[in-house]
Amino acid sequence: MREAGVLMPITSLPSPYGVGTMGAAARSFIDFLKASGVSVWQMLPIGPTSYGDSPYQSFSAYAGNPYLIDFDDLAAESLLDPAEYEGMFWGDDPERVDYGALYAIRYTVLARAVERLCAERGEAFAHFCDTEAPWLDDYALFMTIKDLEGGHAFQEWPDELRLRRADALDAVRATAGDTIRFWKGVQCLFSMQWERLHTYAREAGVKIMGDLPIYVAEDSADAWSRPEQFQLDENLRPTEVAGCPPDGFSATGQLWGNPLFRWDYMASDGYSWWFGRIAYQLRLFDIIRIDHFRGFDSYYAIPAGAASAEGGRWREGPGICFFELLRERLGSCDIVAEDLGFLTPSVHEMLAASGFPGMKVLQFAFDSRDGGDEAYLPYTYSRNSVAYVGTHDNDTALGWLASAPAGDVALAREYLHLDPAEGEGWGMMRAIWASASDLAVVQMQDLLGLGSEARMNTPSTLGGNWCWRARAGFDSADLAQRLHRQLELYRRLPARGGSAKERD
Repeated sequence: MREAGVLMPITSLPSPYGVGTMGAAARSFIDFLKASGVSVWQMLPIGPTSYGDSPYQSFSAYAGNPYLIDFDDLAAESLLDPAEYEGMFWGDDPERVDYGALYAIRYTVLARAVERLCAERGEAFAHFCDTEAPWLDDYALFMTIKDLEGGHAFQEWPDELRLRRADALDAVRATAGDTIRFWKGVQCLFSMQWERLHTYAREAGVKIMGDLPIYVAEDSADAWSRPEQFQLDENLRPTEVAGCPPDGFSATGQLWGNPLFRWDYMASDGYSWWFGRIAYQLRLFDIIRIDHFRGFDSYYAIPAGAASAEGGRWREGPGICFFELLRERLGSCDIVAEDLGFLTPSVHEMLAASGFPGMKVLQFAFDSRDGGDEAYLPYTYSRNSVAYVGTHDNDTALGWLASAPAGDVALAREYLHLDPAEGEGWGMMRAIWASASDLAVVQMQDLLGLGSEARMNTPSTLGGNWCWRARAGFDSADLAQRLHRQLELYRRLPARGGSAKERD
């Protein structure tokens, strides 16, 4: 079935409180998608962010981002009073997230909601804690100790806490029970709102595609509580870290800094950590996109402490055996493989054997900075693929046209028959809607005709990323009507019964 999707981070939704949330704006966006004929909402990772604000560097592979909890919805449930959050400084630019402002005051507001949750809905809270205990207990303890240690990374904690000595952890549990309860309560609030939002989307016929980062952050509850799963030394510091080699976009490569997996250890217990993580994500989402899929074939390992990614080397990953065992354990999974980057024949073979759709990025077909690969021209797209103009790591369509080498842009304009009267960004989107790919996903910024000022992320840079927000009213009826007509032309409307005219 041919479908269309829109990539829109929750944080990019408008709200009066500094960041997009799972509240009214998210439900309005689902209404917009339904009216547009879009059947997939693709998100970025929804975990709690750490230093740098990247959703790909999270304190937990399981927890939800507290910033996404909606205050107005909590007030509607009598868990907050509007006077407890209205009128506070949440940032002064409605088109940018001020993460510093959020960090400074958001948790104080959430603490009041948690107090009422525990007092008035204690049974539901206890049930949540029991159900999610396998990850929640360690996460709440991790965040509590981080508070006690002034926010420092766990590698800087005293030995007895860093190395999880039982008597030291028991002492924290005995003396900081209220803080532990707070972090559990925040996750309960997140879960309640997520379930309502997911149900709303499901009833509207909109599937949610989540994003699963392949790696966890060095400073995370996962690395602290399960160090045997990662390539760490006796002090729980990485021996080598993740990244990718130099390419046309970065002469020194990308140094992500995440700890690498001990694939041999993981194989010995049947990849239980990984399969538990994927099973949890499949509870949250209808589809999951696995980031850096090629890392399962071979991964780029950079010496810890290196200043850049130039000195790394490729090491062997688990390969197709991992996904064969995943299918045995969890059955058929709706997964999209992010198969971008340096691809070898073995990566192509692993993708084909997995049966997962890979990704096709239109910008890569023309951009000589990364080789200009014919495999990304629309006529080559197979049905079992997901087509994009660009992802969150690319510039917007108009931003690319304004910044790419002149010869590349000229070729794209000629090949795609771009017309300013139509809108050159719409012409690029038209190319992927017309392609054979079963699913075509566009960035919301491209639908709005925005340039580089709305770019979500520029890899290998720190600061200024992950901040873009849409203005209120961005999801207008006129835009929905225009998008619906394009999806009707290219046969990407969901089958909801009746003729196209009746659906209109």
